[in-house]
Amino acid sequence: PRGFRTPTRKIELFSEVLADHGYPPLPEIEEPRTSPRSRPDLAERFPLILTCAKSLWFCETQHRNVASLRSRVPDPQVELHPETALARGVAAGDWVRLETPHGSIRARARLNASLDPHVVCGQHGWWQACAELGLPGYPPFGPNSANLNLVLRQHPSDPISGSSPLRASVCNVAPLAMADVTPHVR
Repeated sequence: PRGFRTPTRKIELFSEVLADHGYPPLPEIEEPRTSPRSRPDLAERFPLILTCAKSLWFCETQHRNVASLRSRVPDPQVELHPETALARGVAAGDWVRLETPHGSIRARARLNASLDPHVVCGQHGWWQACAELGLPGYPPFGPNSANLNLVLRQHPSDPISGSSPLRASVCNVAPLAMADVTPHVR
C-alpha cells in the first residue's frame, strides 16, 4: 500500500495515535519550560532567549582545523540584535561571555538585525585549533570554553517527543574582560 505510516495512510493533522495515548491530537503552542515567562525567577539575571544554529561552513563539530573553512569564520560566534548589543555595551567583533544558569562560554559578537531583540543565537562545535592560520582551539570545559553544549541541558525535554530544549534556554550576554580574552588552547 502507498501513503504514509499512519493509521489512515494519509497525512494526519489530527493524530489518533496521540489521542489514544492521552496527548493532544492537534499541535498546540506551549511556552518553553525554561523561558523568561515560565521561569520569572531566572528572568532578571537571564532576560534573553538562547537558540542555536550550526554554521554552514563546518560539518557539525568538525573541520574548524581546515584553513579554507576557518578563514571564513575564525572564531566562535554568538549573534544578537544590534539594540541588544548596544544596551550591553557590546560592539560587533567584541569577545563576550554568554551565560546560562548552567555556566558560561565565550564567543565573538556578531550583530544580526533580523533577530528578535530578545533572542541570542549561539553556535556549537568549537574546539579544534587551526595551526595553519595560527587560530586556537578551545577547551571543552572551564572558563575559556566556547562549547555551547556546556551551557545547555537535556532537561526539561519535551514530554511527547523527548526532544532537547536547544532552541529556548534563558541566557545573558556581557562584554568579556580583556584579561579573559587571551588564554586559549593551541
